[in-house]
Amino acid sequence: MSLVRQSNVFNPFADLWVDPFKAFRSVIPAASDSDTAAFVNAQMDWKETPEAHVFKADLPGVKKEEVKVEVADGNVLVVSGERTKEKEDKNDKWHRVERSSGKFVRRFRLPENAKVGEVKAGMENGVLTITVPKAEVKKPQVKAIEISG
Repeated sequence: MSLVRQSNVFNPFADLWVDPFKAFRSVIPAASDSDTAAFVNAQMDWKETPEAHVFKADLPGVKKEEVKVEVADGNVLVVSGERTKEKEDKNDKWHRVERSSGKFVRRFRLPENAKVGEVKAGMENGVLTITVPKAEVKKPQVKAIEISG
């Protein structure tokens, strides 16, 4: 272990913030160091329109056959899949490996107004779009009561 302090000439305040997870980073290998590196950062957007809940995920390089969309436990949207690792040739010389591979899973608890039986999903240009229609909110009926007397 080195006790030499690293400083940044261009940012004199860089040393003021200490990474609380720095000790763990040396114990846990980086995702790119492993043959089964996890593709855990499948980032998704969730927006609500008047008609539906719309989820979008950027999944470049993932085929639609490698992605599974399902509703579990009645109201939990589960998006899972796997990005396969590129086959390596012994004669290849890699200079940098930054793209992650492996399995991913994301779960979202859907609100009560979601029509889970009508979920639709599509994949175009590496973007997964999931549409969950919303049930119409029934307005409470107001009945005027006539006052006698």
